[in-house]
Amino acid sequence: MSKNISGAEYPLAKIFSSDFDYVIPSYQRPYAWTPVQAGELFSDLHDFYLKEDKEDTYFLGSIVLIKEEGKPQAEVIDGQQRLTTLTILLAALTHRATGQIRDAFHRYLCEPGNVLEGLAQKPRLTLRERDQAFFKRYIQDVALDELMAIDPAKLDNESQRNIQANARLLLQRLESAFRSDSQAATAFGGFLVQRCFLVAVSTPSQQSAFRVFSVLNSRGLDLLPTDIIKSDVIGKVKPELQDEYNETWEELEVGTGRDGFAEVFGHIRMIYAKEKARRALLDEFRERVVDKVPSAEDLVTKVIEPYTQAYLVAKNAHFVSTSNAAEVNALLRWLNRIDNSDWLPSAMRFLADHQFDAAYVHWFIVRLERLAACMHVCGHDVNARIERYAKVLNALEKPHSLAQPVFAVELSDFEKFDFLKQLESEVYLMTPRRRNYLILRLDSFLSDGAATYDPSILTIEHVLPQTVDKDSEWAAQWPNAAEQVHWLHRLANLVPLNRRRNSQAQNYDFERKKKAYFGGKQSVSSYVLTTQVLNISDWTPDVVEKRQKDLIDVLASAWSLR
Repeated sequence: MSKNISGAEYPLAKIFSSDFDYVIPSYQRPYAWTPVQAGELFSDLHDFYLKEDKEDTYFLGSIVLIKEEGKPQAEVIDGQQRLTTLTILLAALTHRATGQIRDAFHRYLCEPGNVLEGLAQKPRLTLRERDQAFFKRYIQDVALDELMAIDPAKLDNESQRNIQANARLLLQRLESAFRSDSQAATAFGGFLVQRCFLVAVSTPSQQSAFRVFSVLNSRGLDLLPTDIIKSDVIGKVKPELQDEYNETWEELEVGTGRDGFAEVFGHIRMIYAKEKARRALLDEFRERVVDKVPSAEDLVTKVIEPYTQAYLVAKNAHFVSTSNAAEVNALLRWLNRIDNSDWLPSAMRFLADHQFDAAYVHWFIVRLERLAACMHVCGHDVNARIERYAKVLNALEKPHSLAQPVFAVELSDFEKFDFLKQLESEVYLMTPRRRNYLILRLDSFLSDGAATYDPSILTIEHVLPQTVDKDSEWAAQWPNAAEQVHWLHRLANLVPLNRRRNSQAQNYDFERKKKAYFGGKQSVSSYVLTTQVLNISDWTPDVVEKRQKDLIDVLASAWSLR
Protein backbone atom coordinates (compact mmCIF):
# COMPACT_ATOMS: atom_id res chain seq x y z
CA MET A 1 0.00 0.00 0.00
CA SER A 2 2.79 2.42 0.90
CA LYS A 3 4.29 2.09 -2.58
CA ASN A 4 1.15 3.68 -3.97
CA ILE A 5 1.59 6.79 -1.82
CA SER A 6 3.65 9.63 -3.24
CA GLY A 7 4.38 13.07 -1.87
CA ALA A 8 6.23 16.04 -3.24
CA GLU A 9 6.60 19.75 -2.59
CA TYR A 10 5.30 21.99 -5.37
CA PRO A 11 5.15 25.76 -5.89
CA LEU A 12 1.66 27.16 -6.40
CA ALA A 13 2.51 27.62 -10.09
CA LYS A 14 2.56 23.80 -10.32
CA ILE A 15 -0.30 23.25 -7.85
CA PHE A 16 -2.57 25.41 -10.03
CA SER A 17 -1.49 23.92 -13.36
CA SER A 18 -2.76 21.30 -15.81
CA ASP A 19 -0.96 18.66 -13.69
CA PHE A 20 -3.83 18.84 -11.20
CA ASP A 21 -7.59 18.85 -11.75
CA TYR A 22 -9.11 19.23 -8.27
CA VAL A 23 -12.60 18.12 -7.29
CA ILE A 24 -14.13 18.56 -3.84
CA PRO A 25 -16.26 15.45 -3.14
CA SER A 26 -19.89 15.98 -2.15
CA TYR A 27 -19.34 14.38 1.27
CA GLN A 28 -16.85 17.06 2.30
CA ARG A 29 -18.05 19.83 4.60
CA PRO A 30 -18.85 23.21 3.00
CA TYR A 31 -16.23 25.93 2.59
CA ALA A 32 -15.96 27.24 6.14
CA TRP A 33 -13.07 29.70 6.30
CA THR A 34 -14.18 33.17 7.39
CA PRO A 35 -12.36 36.51 6.99
CA VAL A 36 -10.51 35.67 10.23
CA GLN A 37 -8.70 32.69 8.65
CA ALA A 38 -8.40 34.35 5.22
CA GLY A 39 -7.01 37.51 6.81
CA GLU A 40 -4.50 35.50 8.81
CA LEU A 41 -3.34 33.71 5.66
CA PHE A 42 -2.86 37.00 3.78
CA SER A 43 -1.07 38.64 6.70
CA ASP A 44 1.34 35.71 6.99
CA LEU A 45 2.04 35.70 3.25
CA HIS A 46 2.48 39.48 3.02
CA ASP A 47 4.66 39.68 6.14
CA PHE A 48 6.89 36.92 4.74
CA TYR A 49 7.01 38.64 1.32
CA LEU A 50 8.30 41.84 2.92
CA LYS A 51 11.30 40.05 4.46
CA GLU A 52 14.70 41.11 3.16
CA ASP A 53 15.64 37.61 1.93
CA LYS A 54 13.92 37.45 -1.45
CA GLU A 55 15.08 33.87 -2.10
CA ASP A 56 13.45 32.27 0.94
CA THR A 57 10.35 30.09 0.39
CA TYR A 58 7.08 29.90 2.29
CA PHE A 59 5.48 26.57 3.27
CA LEU A 60 1.67 26.48 3.14
CA GLY A 61 1.18 22.98 4.54
CA SER A 62 -0.02 19.80 2.87
CA ILE A 63 -2.98 18.53 0.87
CA VAL A 64 -4.12 14.91 0.57
CA LEU A 65 -5.46 13.70 -2.78
CA ILE A 66 -6.94 10.57 -4.33
CA LYS A 67 -4.98 10.69 -7.57
CA GLU A 68 -3.38 8.24 -9.97
CA GLU A 69 0.19 8.98 -10.98
CA GLY A 70 0.39 10.71 -14.35
CA LYS A 71 -3.29 11.69 -14.38
CA PRO A 72 -4.47 15.17 -13.34
CA GLN A 73 -7.82 14.10 -11.80
CA ALA A 74 -7.49 14.70 -8.04
CA GLU A 75 -10.17 14.22 -5.40
CA VAL A 76 -9.37 16.46 -2.42
CA ILE A 77 -9.50 14.62 0.91
CA ASP A 78 -7.72 17.32 2.92
CA GLY A 79 -6.85 20.88 1.87
CA GLN A 80 -10.16 22.21 0.55
CA GLN A 81 -10.09 25.35 2.71
CA ARG A 82 -6.56 26.37 1.65
CA LEU A 83 -7.07 25.58 -2.05
CA THR A 84 -10.34 27.53 -2.14
CA THR A 85 -8.92 30.54 -0.26
CA LEU A 86 -5.80 30.63 -2.42
CA THR A 87 -8.04 30.54 -5.50
CA ILE A 88 -9.99 33.54 -4.15
CA LEU A 89 -6.70 35.38 -3.54
CA LEU A 90 -5.55 34.65 -7.09
CA ALA A 91 -8.93 35.88 -8.38
CA ALA A 92 -8.49 39.12 -6.41
CA LEU A 93 -5.04 39.60 -7.98
CA THR A 94 -6.51 38.84 -11.42
CA HIS A 95 -9.28 41.38 -10.80
CA ARG A 96 -6.68 44.12 -10.17
CA ALA A 97 -4.53 43.26 -13.19
CA THR A 98 -4.89 44.17 -16.87
CA GLY A 99 -3.69 42.87 -20.24
CA GLN A 100 -1.12 40.07 -20.32
CA ILE A 101 -0.67 40.13 -16.54
CA ARG A 102 -4.38 39.51 -16.05
CA ASP A 103 -4.26 36.61 -18.52
CA ALA A 104 -1.24 35.16 -16.71
CA PHE A 105 -3.01 35.28 -13.35
CA HIS A 106 -6.20 33.85 -14.81
CA ARG A 107 -4.38 30.71 -15.97
CA TYR A 108 -4.05 29.70 -12.31
CA LEU A 109 -7.84 29.88 -11.94
CA CYS A 110 -8.91 28.10 -15.12
CA GLU A 111 -7.28 25.72 -17.58
CA PRO A 112 -7.35 27.67 -20.88
CA GLY A 113 -7.32 24.45 -22.84
CA ASN A 114 -5.03 23.11 -25.55
CA VAL A 115 -6.39 21.07 -28.46
CA LEU A 116 -2.96 19.59 -29.26
CA GLU A 117 -2.51 18.33 -25.69
CA GLY A 118 -6.10 17.21 -25.32
CA LEU A 119 -6.78 19.71 -22.54
CA ALA A 120 -10.32 21.05 -22.22
CA GLN A 121 -11.17 24.51 -20.90
CA LYS A 122 -12.28 24.14 -17.29
CA PRO A 123 -11.70 25.48 -13.76
CA ARG A 124 -8.64 24.24 -11.86
CA LEU A 125 -10.78 23.62 -8.77
CA THR A 126 -14.33 22.24 -8.75
CA LEU A 127 -16.21 22.81 -5.50
CA ARG A 128 -19.11 20.75 -4.18
CA GLU A 129 -22.08 20.74 -6.54
CA ARG A 130 -24.10 23.21 -4.42
CA ASP A 131 -21.43 25.90 -4.72
CA GLN A 132 -19.54 25.20 -7.95
CA ALA A 133 -21.69 27.27 -10.34
CA PHE A 134 -21.51 30.22 -7.92
CA PHE A 135 -17.74 29.83 -7.49
CA LYS A 136 -17.16 29.55 -11.23
CA ARG A 137 -19.41 32.51 -12.06
CA TYR A 138 -17.97 35.00 -9.59
CA ILE A 139 -14.49 33.80 -8.56
CA GLN A 140 -13.00 31.79 -11.41
CA ASP A 141 -14.58 34.02 -14.06
CA VAL A 142 -13.47 37.02 -11.97
CA ALA A 143 -16.78 38.84 -11.66
CA LEU A 144 -15.85 40.27 -8.28
CA ASP A 145 -17.60 43.62 -8.72
CA GLU A 146 -20.86 41.78 -9.31
CA LEU A 147 -20.16 39.51 -6.32
CA MET A 148 -19.58 42.50 -4.02
CA ALA A 149 -22.93 43.99 -5.04
CA ILE A 150 -24.97 40.97 -3.84
CA ASP A 151 -26.78 41.28 -0.50
CA PRO A 152 -25.19 38.51 1.64
CA ALA A 153 -28.61 37.63 3.03
CA LYS A 154 -29.69 36.70 -0.51
CA LEU A 155 -26.96 34.10 -0.97
CA ASP A 156 -27.97 30.46 -0.79
CA ASN A 157 -25.80 29.26 2.09
CA GLU A 158 -23.01 30.01 4.56
CA SER A 159 -20.36 28.69 2.18
CA GLN A 160 -21.27 31.28 -0.46
CA ARG A 161 -21.36 34.03 2.18
CA ASN A 162 -17.85 32.99 3.28
CA ILE A 163 -16.64 33.10 -0.33
CA GLN A 164 -18.05 36.60 -0.79
CA ALA A 165 -16.76 37.87 2.57
CA ASN A 166 -13.26 36.51 1.94
CA ALA A 167 -13.16 37.95 -1.58
CA ARG A 168 -14.11 41.36 -0.15
CA LEU A 169 -11.48 41.10 2.58
CA LEU A 170 -8.69 40.04 0.21
CA LEU A 171 -9.53 42.84 -2.23
CA GLN A 172 -9.32 45.29 0.68
CA ARG A 173 -6.02 43.84 1.88
CA LEU A 174 -4.49 44.05 -1.60
CA GLU A 175 -5.71 47.64 -1.94
CA SER A 176 -4.24 48.53 1.44
CA ALA A 177 -0.92 46.83 0.64
CA PHE A 178 -0.38 48.02 -2.95
CA ARG A 179 -2.87 50.83 -3.72
CA SER A 180 -2.55 51.59 -7.45
CA ASP A 181 0.97 50.13 -7.76
CA SER A 182 0.30 47.37 -10.29
CA GLN A 183 3.97 46.40 -10.52
CA ALA A 184 4.17 45.78 -6.77
CA ALA A 185 0.99 43.70 -6.85
CA THR A 186 2.37 41.69 -9.78
CA ALA A 187 5.63 41.10 -7.87
CA PHE A 188 3.62 39.83 -4.91
CA GLY A 189 1.74 37.53 -7.26
CA GLY A 190 5.06 36.26 -8.58
CA PHE A 191 6.16 35.50 -5.03
CA LEU A 192 2.88 33.69 -4.42
CA VAL A 193 3.17 31.30 -7.37
CA GLN A 194 6.96 30.81 -7.37
CA ARG A 195 8.05 30.89 -3.72
CA CYS A 196 4.99 29.53 -1.87
CA PHE A 197 4.88 25.74 -1.65
CA LEU A 198 2.37 23.02 -0.78
CA VAL A 199 3.14 19.35 -0.21
CA ALA A 200 0.75 17.22 -2.27
CA VAL A 201 0.35 13.69 -0.89
CA SER A 202 -1.31 11.45 -3.51
CA THR A 203 -2.60 7.88 -3.56
CA PRO A 204 -5.00 6.17 -6.01
CA SER A 205 -6.80 4.40 -3.14
CA GLN A 206 -9.54 6.11 -1.12
CA GLN A 207 -8.77 3.88 1.86
CA SER A 208 -5.09 4.81 1.68
CA ALA A 209 -5.92 8.51 1.30
CA PHE A 210 -8.04 8.49 4.43
CA ARG A 211 -5.28 6.63 6.25
CA VAL A 212 -2.79 9.35 5.27
CA PHE A 213 -5.28 12.02 6.32
CA SER A 214 -5.74 10.29 9.67
CA VAL A 215 -1.99 10.03 10.27
CA LEU A 216 -1.43 13.70 9.39
CA ASN A 217 -4.28 14.92 11.59
CA SER A 218 -4.36 12.42 14.45
CA ARG A 219 -1.90 12.56 17.30
CA GLY A 220 -2.89 9.14 18.64
CA LEU A 221 0.10 7.64 20.43
CA ASP A 222 2.64 9.51 18.33
CA LEU A 223 5.21 11.54 20.21
CA LEU A 224 4.06 15.06 21.04
CA PRO A 225 6.44 17.99 21.63
CA THR A 226 5.63 17.67 25.34
CA ASP A 227 6.99 14.10 25.37
CA ILE A 228 10.33 15.24 23.96
CA ILE A 229 10.47 18.24 26.31
CA LYS A 230 9.72 15.91 29.22
CA SER A 231 12.66 13.69 28.29
CA ASP A 232 14.97 16.72 28.13
CA VAL A 233 13.74 18.32 31.37
CA ILE A 234 13.41 15.27 33.65
CA GLY A 235 16.82 14.13 32.43
CA LYS A 236 18.32 17.35 33.84
CA VAL A 237 16.62 17.05 37.25
CA LYS A 238 18.86 15.88 40.08
CA PRO A 239 18.91 12.04 40.02
CA GLU A 240 17.47 11.70 43.54
CA LEU A 241 14.47 13.90 42.53
CA GLN A 242 13.71 12.46 39.10
CA ASP A 243 11.01 10.02 40.26
CA GLU A 244 9.20 12.75 42.19
CA TYR A 245 9.31 15.22 39.28
CA ASN A 246 8.31 12.54 36.77
CA GLU A 247 5.24 11.75 38.90
CA THR A 248 4.33 15.45 39.13
CA TRP A 249 4.65 15.79 35.34
CA GLU A 250 2.44 12.76 34.69
CA GLU A 251 -0.24 13.94 37.14
CA LEU A 252 -0.41 17.26 35.31
CA GLU A 253 -0.71 15.50 31.94
CA VAL A 254 -3.47 13.22 33.26
CA GLY A 255 -5.34 16.29 34.52
CA THR A 256 -5.32 18.03 31.16
CA GLY A 257 -5.17 15.06 28.76
CA ARG A 258 -2.38 14.70 26.22
CA ASP A 259 -3.77 17.22 23.76
CA GLY A 260 -4.66 19.63 26.56
CA PHE A 261 -1.12 19.42 27.94
CA ALA A 262 0.28 20.30 24.51
CA GLU A 263 -2.13 23.26 24.46
CA VAL A 264 -0.80 24.35 27.88
CA PHE A 265 2.75 24.36 26.53
CA GLY A 266 1.63 26.46 23.57
CA HIS A 267 0.08 29.00 25.95
CA ILE A 268 3.20 29.04 28.16
CA ARG A 269 5.26 29.77 25.05
CA MET A 270 2.94 32.71 24.35
CA ILE A 271 3.29 34.01 27.92
CA TYR A 272 7.05 34.19 27.41
CA ALA A 273 7.25 35.11 23.70
CA LYS A 274 4.23 37.44 23.45
CA GLU A 275 4.10 36.99 19.69
CA LYS A 276 2.77 34.52 17.15
CA ALA A 277 4.66 31.25 16.82
CA ARG A 278 6.83 31.12 13.70
CA ARG A 279 8.34 27.67 14.16
CA ALA A 280 7.45 24.30 15.68
CA LEU A 281 6.38 24.31 19.33
CA LEU A 282 9.33 22.11 20.33
CA ASP A 283 11.89 24.57 18.95
CA GLU A 284 10.16 27.68 20.26
CA PHE A 285 9.47 26.25 23.73
CA ARG A 286 13.11 25.32 24.15
CA GLU A 287 14.30 28.75 23.03
CA ARG A 288 11.61 30.96 24.56
CA VAL A 289 10.97 29.11 27.83
CA VAL A 290 13.46 26.38 28.75
CA ASP A 291 16.52 28.51 28.06
CA LYS A 292 15.09 31.38 30.18
CA VAL A 293 14.51 29.31 33.35
CA PRO A 294 17.49 28.74 35.68
CA SER A 295 16.99 25.02 36.30
CA ALA A 296 14.91 22.02 35.27
CA GLU A 297 13.43 21.90 38.79
CA ASP A 298 12.30 25.53 38.50
CA LEU A 299 10.80 24.86 35.08
CA VAL A 300 8.54 22.17 36.55
CA THR A 301 7.63 23.77 39.89
CA LYS A 302 7.59 27.48 39.00
CA VAL A 303 6.39 27.39 35.39
CA ILE A 304 4.74 24.20 34.16
CA GLU A 305 2.91 23.25 37.36
CA PRO A 306 1.38 26.64 38.28
CA TYR A 307 0.45 27.46 34.68
CA THR A 308 -1.15 24.04 34.18
CA GLN A 309 -3.22 24.49 37.34
CA ALA A 310 -4.26 27.96 36.17
CA TYR A 311 -5.15 26.51 32.74
CA LEU A 312 -7.44 23.92 34.38
CA VAL A 313 -9.17 26.62 36.43
CA ALA A 314 -9.75 28.83 33.36
CA LYS A 315 -10.63 26.04 30.92
CA ASN A 316 -13.03 24.25 33.27
CA ALA A 317 -14.38 27.36 35.06
CA HIS A 318 -13.34 25.91 38.43
CA PHE A 319 -12.27 29.01 40.33
CA VAL A 320 -12.68 28.36 44.08
CA SER A 321 -13.11 31.13 46.61
CA THR A 322 -15.41 32.15 49.46
CA SER A 323 -16.37 35.25 47.44
CA ASN A 324 -16.91 36.04 43.74
CA ALA A 325 -16.42 32.41 42.65
CA ALA A 326 -19.82 32.09 40.96
CA GLU A 327 -19.37 35.36 39.06
CA VAL A 328 -15.81 34.51 37.97
CA ASN A 329 -16.77 31.02 36.80
CA ALA A 330 -19.75 32.39 34.84
CA LEU A 331 -17.39 34.77 33.05
CA LEU A 332 -14.90 31.97 32.37
CA ARG A 333 -17.69 29.91 30.79
CA TRP A 334 -18.47 32.82 28.46
CA LEU A 335 -14.79 33.16 27.60
CA ASN A 336 -14.72 29.47 26.68
CA ARG A 337 -17.63 30.05 24.24
CA ILE A 338 -15.42 32.32 22.13
CA ASP A 339 -14.07 30.58 19.01
CA ASN A 340 -10.40 31.06 19.95
CA SER A 341 -8.24 30.48 23.01
CA ASP A 342 -5.97 33.49 22.60
CA TRP A 343 -7.27 34.90 25.91
CA LEU A 344 -6.01 31.89 27.88
CA PRO A 345 -2.33 32.92 28.29
CA SER A 346 -3.42 36.18 29.96
CA ALA A 347 -5.86 34.33 32.22
CA MET A 348 -3.23 31.70 33.08
CA ARG A 349 -0.57 34.29 33.91
CA PHE A 350 -2.98 36.26 36.11
CA LEU A 351 -4.47 33.26 37.93
CA ALA A 352 -1.05 31.73 38.58
CA ASP A 353 0.05 34.94 40.29
CA HIS A 354 -3.16 36.18 41.99
CA GLN A 355 -5.55 33.24 42.40
CA PHE A 356 -5.93 33.90 46.16
CA ASP A 357 -7.05 37.52 45.74
CA ALA A 358 -10.68 36.85 44.82
CA ALA A 359 -11.65 40.52 44.48
CA TYR A 360 -8.78 41.21 42.09
CA VAL A 361 -9.47 38.02 40.12
CA HIS A 362 -13.06 39.19 39.66
CA TRP A 363 -11.89 42.66 38.58
CA PHE A 364 -9.51 41.21 35.99
CA ILE A 365 -11.76 38.47 34.54
CA VAL A 366 -14.64 40.96 34.09
CA ARG A 367 -12.36 43.06 31.88
CA LEU A 368 -10.71 40.12 30.14
CA GLU A 369 -14.14 38.78 29.12
CA ARG A 370 -15.10 42.22 27.78
CA LEU A 371 -11.84 42.49 25.81
CA ALA A 372 -12.23 38.98 24.37
CA ALA A 373 -15.89 39.63 23.49
CA CYS A 374 -14.94 42.91 21.81
CA MET A 375 -12.36 41.27 19.56
CA HIS A 376 -14.64 38.29 18.86
CA VAL A 377 -17.69 40.38 17.92
CA CYS A 378 -15.57 42.85 15.92
CA GLY A 379 -13.99 39.97 13.97
CA HIS A 380 -10.33 40.67 14.79
CA ASP A 381 -7.98 38.17 13.17
CA VAL A 382 -5.40 36.14 15.08
CA ASN A 383 -2.59 38.62 14.44
CA ALA A 384 -4.60 41.52 15.87
CA ARG A 385 -5.68 39.43 18.85
CA ILE A 386 -2.15 38.29 19.66
CA GLU A 387 -0.81 41.83 19.39
CA ARG A 388 -3.53 43.08 21.77
CA TYR A 389 -3.09 40.31 24.33
CA ALA A 390 0.69 40.84 24.21
CA LYS A 391 0.07 44.28 25.75
CA VAL A 392 -1.78 42.60 28.61
CA LEU A 393 0.98 39.99 29.07
CA ASN A 394 3.65 42.70 29.12
CA ALA A 395 1.71 44.60 31.79
CA LEU A 396 1.28 41.43 33.86
CA GLU A 397 5.07 41.15 34.21
CA LYS A 398 5.19 44.39 36.22
CA PRO A 399 4.05 44.70 39.86
CA HIS A 400 0.27 45.10 40.12
CA SER A 401 -2.58 44.67 42.59
CA LEU A 402 -6.20 45.66 43.02
CA ALA A 403 -4.98 49.02 44.34
CA GLN A 404 -2.83 49.46 41.20
CA PRO A 405 -4.42 47.11 38.66
CA VAL A 406 -3.40 46.07 35.15
CA PHE A 407 -5.04 48.76 33.04
CA ALA A 408 -3.83 47.16 29.79
CA VAL A 409 -6.81 44.80 30.00
CA GLU A 410 -9.22 47.76 29.85
CA LEU A 411 -10.75 48.72 26.51
CA SER A 412 -9.44 51.96 25.03
CA ASP A 413 -11.90 54.67 24.00
CA PHE A 414 -11.39 53.68 20.36
CA GLU A 415 -12.06 50.00 21.14
CA LYS A 416 -15.26 50.96 22.96
CA PHE A 417 -16.34 53.09 20.01
CA ASP A 418 -15.60 50.29 17.53
CA PHE A 419 -17.38 47.74 19.74
CA LEU A 420 -20.52 49.90 19.96
CA LYS A 421 -20.40 50.44 16.20
CA GLN A 422 -20.44 46.67 15.66
CA LEU A 423 -23.28 46.19 18.16
CA GLU A 424 -25.36 48.77 16.29
CA SER A 425 -24.60 47.25 12.88
CA GLU A 426 -26.38 44.55 10.87
CA VAL A 427 -25.64 41.80 13.36
CA TYR A 428 -27.35 39.05 11.37
CA LEU A 429 -24.69 39.36 8.64
CA MET A 430 -21.90 38.47 11.07
CA THR A 431 -20.53 34.93 10.98
CA PRO A 432 -22.84 32.56 12.92
CA ARG A 433 -20.32 32.07 15.76
CA ARG A 434 -20.00 35.83 16.34
CA ARG A 435 -23.72 36.54 15.88
CA ASN A 436 -24.89 33.73 18.14
CA TYR A 437 -22.37 34.59 20.85
CA LEU A 438 -23.50 38.21 20.89
CA ILE A 439 -27.22 37.43 21.04
CA LEU A 440 -26.84 34.82 23.77
CA ARG A 441 -24.60 37.19 25.76
CA LEU A 442 -27.24 39.90 25.44
CA ASP A 443 -29.91 37.46 26.59
CA SER A 444 -27.76 36.55 29.59
CA PHE A 445 -27.49 40.22 30.59
CA LEU A 446 -31.29 40.51 30.43
CA SER A 447 -31.72 37.39 32.57
CA ASP A 448 -29.18 38.56 35.17
CA GLY A 449 -26.96 35.64 34.23
CA ALA A 450 -29.39 33.03 35.56
CA ALA A 451 -30.10 31.33 32.23
CA THR A 452 -28.06 28.50 30.69
CA TYR A 453 -27.78 27.93 26.95
CA ASP A 454 -27.16 25.14 24.49
CA PRO A 455 -25.82 26.83 21.33
CA SER A 456 -26.06 23.56 19.37
CA ILE A 457 -29.86 23.97 19.08
CA LEU A 458 -29.87 27.74 18.59
CA THR A 459 -31.23 29.50 15.52
CA ILE A 460 -31.59 33.25 15.01
CA GLU A 461 -34.78 34.44 13.33
CA HIS A 462 -36.12 37.75 12.04
CA VAL A 463 -39.32 39.29 13.45
CA LEU A 464 -39.91 41.53 10.43
CA PRO A 465 -39.40 38.89 7.73
CA GLN A 466 -36.71 39.09 5.08
CA THR A 467 -39.35 39.00 2.36
CA VAL A 468 -42.37 41.31 2.80
CA ASP A 469 -45.44 40.46 0.70
CA LYS A 470 -46.90 43.67 -0.73
CA ASP A 471 -50.42 42.58 0.31
CA SER A 472 -49.46 41.61 3.87
CA GLU A 473 -49.98 43.34 7.18
CA TRP A 474 -46.20 43.84 7.27
CA ALA A 475 -46.36 46.03 4.15
CA ALA A 476 -49.03 48.20 5.76
CA GLN A 477 -47.04 48.64 8.98
CA TRP A 478 -43.74 49.10 7.14
CA PRO A 479 -44.59 51.11 4.02
CA ASN A 480 -41.06 52.55 3.74
CA ALA A 481 -38.80 49.99 2.03
CA ALA A 482 -35.70 51.82 3.24
CA GLU A 483 -36.81 51.36 6.86
CA GLN A 484 -37.33 47.65 6.22
CA VAL A 485 -33.79 47.32 4.88
CA HIS A 486 -32.30 49.43 7.69
CA TRP A 487 -33.80 47.45 10.58
CA LEU A 488 -34.03 43.97 9.07
CA HIS A 489 -30.69 42.55 10.25
CA ARG A 490 -30.16 44.62 13.42
CA LEU A 491 -30.37 43.35 16.99
CA ALA A 492 -33.85 44.69 17.66
CA ASN A 493 -35.36 42.60 14.86
CA LEU A 494 -33.66 39.33 15.81
CA VAL A 495 -34.82 36.66 18.25
CA PRO A 496 -33.19 33.40 19.36
CA LEU A 497 -35.14 30.14 19.04
CA ASN A 498 -34.34 26.62 20.20
CA ARG A 499 -34.91 25.13 16.76
CA ARG A 500 -35.83 26.18 13.27
CA ARG A 501 -39.60 26.24 12.88
CA ASN A 502 -41.66 25.81 9.76
CA SER A 503 -40.01 28.13 7.23
CA GLN A 504 -43.41 29.02 5.79
CA ALA A 505 -44.31 30.64 9.11
CA GLN A 506 -41.45 33.11 8.79
CA ASN A 507 -43.66 35.39 6.68
CA TYR A 508 -46.80 35.20 8.86
CA ASP A 509 -48.28 38.45 10.11
CA PHE A 510 -46.92 39.49 13.51
CA GLU A 511 -49.65 38.17 15.82
CA ARG A 512 -49.86 34.81 14.08
CA LYS A 513 -46.08 34.58 13.87
CA LYS A 514 -45.73 35.08 17.63
CA LYS A 515 -48.08 32.21 18.38
CA ALA A 516 -47.09 29.76 15.67
CA TYR A 517 -43.41 30.52 15.31
CA PHE A 518 -41.82 32.23 18.31
CA GLY A 519 -43.83 30.92 21.25
CA GLY A 520 -45.15 27.63 19.95
CA LYS A 521 -48.08 25.90 21.65
CA GLN A 522 -47.16 27.14 25.12
CA SER A 523 -46.63 30.76 23.95
CA VAL A 524 -43.42 30.96 25.97
CA SER A 525 -39.73 31.00 25.11
CA SER A 526 -36.49 29.91 26.77
CA TYR A 527 -35.00 33.31 25.89
CA VAL A 528 -35.74 36.68 27.49
CA LEU A 529 -35.20 38.41 24.13
CA THR A 530 -37.93 36.29 22.53
CA THR A 531 -40.30 36.55 25.51
CA GLN A 532 -40.05 40.34 25.26
CA VAL A 533 -41.25 40.17 21.65
CA LEU A 534 -44.14 37.89 22.63
CA ASN A 535 -45.33 40.62 24.99
CA ILE A 536 -45.36 43.35 22.31
CA SER A 537 -48.69 43.99 20.54
CA ASP A 538 -47.44 45.67 17.34
CA TRP A 539 -44.13 45.48 15.48
CA THR A 540 -43.71 48.91 13.92
CA PRO A 541 -40.62 50.96 13.00
CA ASP A 542 -41.07 53.07 16.15
CA VAL A 543 -41.22 49.96 18.35
CA VAL A 544 -38.10 48.48 16.72
CA GLU A 545 -36.17 51.76 16.98
CA LYS A 546 -36.93 52.02 20.72
CA ARG A 547 -36.09 48.33 21.24
CA GLN A 548 -32.77 48.81 19.45
CA LYS A 549 -31.87 51.70 21.75
CA ASP A 550 -32.87 49.70 24.83
CA LEU A 551 -30.84 46.65 23.82
CA ILE A 552 -27.76 48.68 22.97
CA ASP A 553 -28.10 50.42 26.35
CA VAL A 554 -28.16 47.02 28.07
CA LEU A 555 -24.95 45.94 26.31
CA ALA A 556 -23.26 49.31 26.81
CA SER A 557 -24.09 49.24 30.52
CA ALA A 558 -23.12 45.58 31.11
CA TRP A 559 -19.81 45.98 29.27
CA SER A 560 -19.22 49.58 30.49
CA LEU A 561 -18.83 50.97 26.99
CA ARG A 562 -19.88 54.54 27.72
